[in-house]
Amino acid sequence: MTKKIILVGGGGHCKACISVIETTEFTIAGIVDKGTKSGKVLDYPLVGDDSALDELIKKKYLFLVTVGQIKTAALRAELFDKIKKNKGEMAVVKASSSIVSKYSMLGEGTIVMHQAVVNASAKIGNNCIINNLSLVEHDCTIGDHSHISTGATVNGGCAIGNGVFVGSNSVIANDVHITNDVVIGAGSIVIKDISVSGIYAGNPAVKINK
Repeated sequence: MTKKIILVGGGGHCKACISVIETTEFTIAGIVDKGTKSGKVLDYPLVGDDSALDELIKKKYLFLVTVGQIKTAALRAELFDKIKKNKGEMAVVKASSSIVSKYSMLGEGTIVMHQAVVNASAKIGNNCIINNLSLVEHDCTIGDHSHISTGATVNGGCAIGNGVFVGSNSVIANDVHITNDVVIGAGSIVIKDISVSGIYAGNPAVKINK
């Protein structure tokens, strides 16, 4: 049976999610976008602004938050929590070209995008983005509302906190732990634990904000 899904957020990340969802069993029923009540994103209709969520939840659609995340996960988390508080059901989306081990776990509202790999015994939290060509290796844990960006590698045994952004082509070395609310800049190499929230970049990655 076809599963109908409402996307929440109509920007650039939404377009990337659409290209993934079109390879899956889901059918996109419409898109909700803040301050927008009509129009389209690619081939799909805007069906209202945030005020439409309550009525759409009553219609038993599935939902996916398609707001992007770089500097902060706050808006993604807020939208996820609003849907869940009102008893909405979140989709779990896996691109047809992704590889997700049957021994891994994906949380509610998570999307695994084109050619991403989630290996055995990895545990991905709720409302996460595992972006195109990224790799989450065996025995990793990724916290809620985190984004593993394009081409990033999280090696075996890592523990990534909530609301973390791992930038494109970054590498997290084996068994590294990263606390909540950390941003890892693109192309960075993280070789030791990060216990203080903030922005980190470089090879090896160091904190770059006060």
